[in-house]
Amino acid sequence: MGNPQFSDFVSIRDFSKQQISLVLKRAKQMLPYASGERKIRPLDGKILGTLFYEPSTRTRLSFESAMLRLGGTVMGFSSPMGTSIEKGENLSDTIRVTESYADILVIRHPLEGAARLAADVSSKPVINAGDGAGQHPTQTILDLFTMLESKERLEGLNVVILGDLKFGRTVHSLSEALATFGANLTFVAPPSLEMPREVIAEIESKGIKPKYATALEDAVREADILYVTRIQKERFADATEYAKVAGSYRIDSRLLSQGKSTLSVMHPLPRINEISPEVDSTPHSLYFKQAANGIPVRMAILSMLMGAEF
Repeated sequence: MGNPQFSDFVSIRDFSKQQISLVLKRAKQMLPYASGERKIRPLDGKILGTLFYEPSTRTRLSFESAMLRLGGTVMGFSSPMGTSIEKGENLSDTIRVTESYADILVIRHPLEGAARLAADVSSKPVINAGDGAGQHPTQTILDLFTMLESKERLEGLNVVILGDLKFGRTVHSLSEALATFGANLTFVAPPSLEMPREVIAEIESKGIKPKYATALEDAVREADILYVTRIQKERFADATEYAKVAGSYRIDSRLLSQGKSTLSVMHPLPRINEISPEVDSTPHSLYFKQAANGIPVRMAILSMLMGAEF
């Protein structure tokens, strides 16, 4: 970014189609550096502060890898345990303290809106790595990048989004971004986990009318991408309610045989049992490549926010 318009990365709604396209273009430039094939150090001497109030594997490690590949260093925490948060320190104070130690911050927090608060408080760039059931904008960019690399287009793609659409922050950001690029959307979810109305309204404001299906078999027939999410146990206050919807869908070879031979399956991971391991070795599987793409995409975002030129 290196542009005053891009001071933080909090919500996909903050960015135009053109701005997202610039990030995707930079991510493609980053591929040889992300793999270690080529070396680059534009962020030498810079420090990334990682504030993870919730568990994370792919997001946290890919941010760390991205910063190291760019020549910077990383400090932070992967859990509030052992920090002053346990003593009752509020988010604003934590941000004010850690921004004095780092040049850019990435935060994951269980409360929706926490990343926006952090960005408002901090004088340093803030990246949202997931805020409750709100948004996960860097996941959205890597999802778009994965689709673009695989299918060579976003406009007109038939994307089926499956699973927990109510609490799934990845699908909120992704659906809105796909609508911006003119993709066709079909939502499949248990009745209690349907896409929130405000997200639907945002999608429709972009001229896309999503379809809805209850039978997954019907939805996959014309799909180019099947984007699967797990039913998130941690978002349910009542274990009984979770038990009602757990295991609602399972992706296996039998189901995929009813779709196009070119159908690709994506998943933000971690998966529990919603995708059979037999799918891993098929040409349909795209989720491990998707996870790997977190590095070039996050290298792009970090370098642009820090004003690095290429």
